[in-house]
Amino acid sequence: MDYSTLIGGFFIALVVSIIATPFMRKLAFKYKIVDCPDERKIHETEKPYLGGVAIFIGVTAAYLIFWPTHEHQLAIIVGALIMLMTGLFDDLVNLRPVYKLAGQSAAALIIVSSGLLIERINIPLFGEIELNNLSIIITFIWILAVSNAINLIDGLDGLAAGVTSIALTSILAMSIIDGHMAAAFLCAILIGANVGFLYFNFNPAKIYMGDSGSLFLGYAVAIISMLGLFKNVALFSFVLPVLVIAVPIVDTTFTIIRRLRSGESIMQPDRKHFHHQLIDAGLTHRGAVVIIYIFSAMFGVLSVLLGYSTLGATVLFAFITALLIHIIAEIVGMVGGGKQPVLNAIKKVSKPPNQRPKKR
Repeated sequence: MDYSTLIGGFFIALVVSIIATPFMRKLAFKYKIVDCPDERKIHETEKPYLGGVAIFIGVTAAYLIFWPTHEHQLAIIVGALIMLMTGLFDDLVNLRPVYKLAGQSAAALIIVSSGLLIERINIPLFGEIELNNLSIIITFIWILAVSNAINLIDGLDGLAAGVTSIALTSILAMSIIDGHMAAAFLCAILIGANVGFLYFNFNPAKIYMGDSGSLFLGYAVAIISMLGLFKNVALFSFVLPVLVIAVPIVDTTFTIIRRLRSGESIMQPDRKHFHHQLIDAGLTHRGAVVIIYIFSAMFGVLSVLLGYSTLGATVLFAFITALLIHIIAEIVGMVGGGKQPVLNAIKKVSKPPNQRPKKR
């Protein structure tokens, strides 16, 4: 597999996704597969789902044309179909959380049973650690965690597709550097399908990806990281997969902690996510999405730099990473005792000029 295959796969997925998305939009309206507005959601009118199916069609078209062989190919495809259908059923009938989790678990079990496992990780100061029997549990948790992290961040127009594309671009770069061309190809076709869909999904969105898209993309990121980044024996092979999707991972972690603190169910949706806080601070819809894109891109660049940097540079990059996580934690109210200086600064900047305090 060479660079021409990566480029060809990207453009095929892009074109097919652009063609498929308007068709799925019409289909969603015809059969009333729409997302209705409520007090928790940003949009004020009905929005069609099924964008995730268009993404899947774009990825499938490119995959079928080039058909890269891999020993875990069948398991990956079956798992992807299960994850897609789980999300699609949730879009259609609003599945109970336990059934949704069952579908995700089935996809993860297919992967685990195929032998595609996170067998070892490298942790700073501890070195390479063989997981042995724990590899099954770690792999299972990883697939579910990433899938749900992408699912939970899908709250603004263009957010999940954009953040996922940025993360996949980082993984693509590291996969090419390390020679993991199977992972690189999957990254390329997923980015292409995402970009094609994003043309219709960026604010104001004409269509949403729905859970079918967010669960499928989360699953795909989890699997690709296992094929590429976790196979890397570099010092940070455990940190890098987490870092490339740091925004959804951190947001999901803080969401769970916040809900446990308040005695709420961790499966109960709310309007206190990172993106909601930015909107409530006064940013426009696009402004909030762009801010999160910037955070995601910074984490992505840091992940690449951490993977191939000297020890001194690693310490600096680790400090920047911790600072970015602290800023997110402060914005969502997890640290700072409610003072939230960053969020207050955003509020001041986002106010219309006539509402800003005058200088004396």
